[in-house]
Amino acid sequence: MAKKQKTSPGSIAQNKKARHDYHIEEKFEAGLVLSGWEVKSLRAGKVQLTESYVLLKDGEAWLLGAHITPLKTASTHVVADPTRTRKLLLNRRELGKLFSSKEQKGHTCVPLALYWKKNLVKCEIALVTGKKQHDKRATEKERDWNREKQRTLRHDAKS
Repeated sequence: MAKKQKTSPGSIAQNKKARHDYHIEEKFEAGLVLSGWEVKSLRAGKVQLTESYVLLKDGEAWLLGAHITPLKTASTHVVADPTRTRKLLLNRRELGKLFSSKEQKGHTCVPLALYWKKNLVKCEIALVTGKKQHDKRATEKERDWNREKQRTLRHDAKS
């Protein structure tokens, strides 16, 4: 069996849909409150961030919609809820900045990635604004153009 390739050694999961749908304004690094079976599932790469978002409520930040699939061997004695609400750990200054920015029209907060930092799981969250359809098309056009440029440069270098 072939093993699934990861983007980098410390990376667990990326939210590519968020990078496509939003303009990223500011990034934050947050800790994550997890239970034991969730950490084991993260080590196995059984997590999905595509439909997740960050809820700011009562002076705290919460990760909603992240799906961590429980391993059959790790969660035999626990009733595992794969989409439970998980608390994000940020300092007071960062929380204040998120709360004040979120009140502006069009701003929201989404998770971009989960990764290992030493032996801890960190969540990269970002303050974002939504992209319009024409912005998405322009980004895609620019990405295609850069890809084509790289192909041309590689082809010229071989000749």
